[in-house]
Amino acid sequence: MYAADLADNVKEHKVNLHGYADDTQLYIHCQPEETAAAVAVLERCIKDVDDWMSANRLKLNMDKTELLWVGTKYNLSKLNGSGPSLQLKSSTVNSCQYVRVLSVQFSSDLSLDKHISCVSSSCFHQLRQLRRIRRSLDKESAATLVHAFVTSRVDYCNAVFAAAPKMATDKLQRVLNAAAQLISDTRKYDQGLSRLMNQDLHWL
Repeated sequence: MYAADLADNVKEHKVNLHGYADDTQLYIHCQPEETAAAVAVLERCIKDVDDWMSANRLKLNMDKTELLWVGTKYNLSKLNGSGPSLQLKSSTVNSCQYVRVLSVQFSSDLSLDKHISCVSSSCFHQLRQLRRIRRSLDKESAATLVHAFVTSRVDYCNAVFAAAPKMATDKLQRVLNAAAQLISDTRKYDQGLSRLMNQDLHWL
């Protein structure tokens, strides 16, 4: 309710808004030859957002403000470099190759390669930590711990993986395989691992 007026202010500029808690994303659609006009619209919109925040005892954090130009590789190739930047008061916001939205890494071509690589790397690190204490746990305790790991790490925001190419999701499958091995205290090619995953663990 406190930030309800923000959406109305943004809508006046014909810019789309998505907010979650104190995290706000602004979206605008344009053709490659219209980027200069889109930048001008965004700059005016963000200035009004900054004024609204100041009036409501809030502060726009320029250090956390990011810009991402999204499109097909063909359309992105028409932009100069990675695309034009935003000039917000004395700060310049240059466009990025990746932005992080609610812990999901989005790239300019909307591929998930960067995000999946980060998730896989982080998960394998945590699984190595769990494996160090595996011998101190019974099977039920290990299962509870690994289920919590899968739910909070691998399954987090997994809706973005819908229709993702198999080459990408295979990396996540290897994480699940390693997690199942940790529960069963088995090795990669031991018999019964596939049955464990499909019938007992019910992991996708």
